[in-house]
Amino acid sequence: MKKQHILISFFLCFTLISIAQDKHFTQNFAAPLVLNPALTGGFEGRYRFSLIYRDQWRQALTQPYNTFAAGLDLRFPVNYLSAKTEDGFGVGMNFYTDRVGDIGFSTTELAFSSAYHKSLDERNNQYLSLGVQLGLNQRNITYEGLNFEDEFNGSNGFTGVTNELLPPNNFAFSDFAVGLNYSYAPKKAFGLFAGVAMHHIFQPQISFYYDRKDNDPEAGSATLDRRYTGHLSMQIPLTQRVTLLPRAVAMAQGPHLQVNAGANLRLAVGAYGGSAVHVGGWARPATNADNGFDVVAAILMVGFEIDNVLFGFSYDAATSSIPNIRQGQNAFEISITYLGNYNSETILCPKF
Repeated sequence: MKKQHILISFFLCFTLISIAQDKHFTQNFAAPLVLNPALTGGFEGRYRFSLIYRDQWRQALTQPYNTFAAGLDLRFPVNYLSAKTEDGFGVGMNFYTDRVGDIGFSTTELAFSSAYHKSLDERNNQYLSLGVQLGLNQRNITYEGLNFEDEFNGSNGFTGVTNELLPPNNFAFSDFAVGLNYSYAPKKAFGLFAGVAMHHIFQPQISFYYDRKDNDPEAGSATLDRRYTGHLSMQIPLTQRVTLLPRAVAMAQGPHLQVNAGANLRLAVGAYGGSAVHVGGWARPATNADNGFDVVAAILMVGFEIDNVLFGFSYDAATSSIPNIRQGQNAFEISITYLGNYNSETILCPKF
């Protein structure tokens, strides 16, 4: 009985949470196509390949909540004969999946994005970028992981067959996003990056109980709230080899607001400073159940640049006042990014 109640309660709570909240990564800029479609092709080079993995709630669940994303985007130069500036056009594809192991609840997305990068000066230090994204999503749950009261055999286990009326265990929906980004990044000088994005423009239906055949709005209707994202970062040279990189990302969705804010130090190493070490930390304030604002996590990040390969590791330490919750909600992320044909320190979006 206890197992049945725990599984069903967790499933119902998680379904409600998934309606209100959305996917996110601590290393936001290591997953640029998830953060903002305007960042598609937003780099100096020809192509970029990125991987990021997030593991959370390992001590709170039998199997942790896993999130994974892989992205590939390409940048093509756009040169007009009458123009002195160098515009760019980016196309990209991103694969995203997350899964709660105990009940097999998963979301999988394949998203396609494109962006146009308009140069605003003859030195090509400033760009204004506009991007759009189309996502194809599938949600699934494994009912075999759930036990119901009428399955109890009266002695030693849940071996019977339930009479619960359960909806189909998977469905698909499309999703759309749009974003805008501004970058000012002269070589080895002060840089500024700022962007906004809106995801789930048409607020797709995400309930397992929604009747898609009859398009009945009364049959378990539940829409995914629009998510509004704003991100701001800077690069501030302190010495010839040390750069301060402040970061802030804010996400608002329905009644919920979450902010990641902090800074990294980039420490150039090697004879020419082409490689670097990143060390930084952030705090994550978020709205709580009482409509207040609490710091829910303290974050430590380390990263390494080796030529055109970037490695990142971050750890989220939950700061809840409840010890058991604090212990169970920790998370870590690992990211790898490869920049192809990359031969410039001038970039259109931050590396981390």
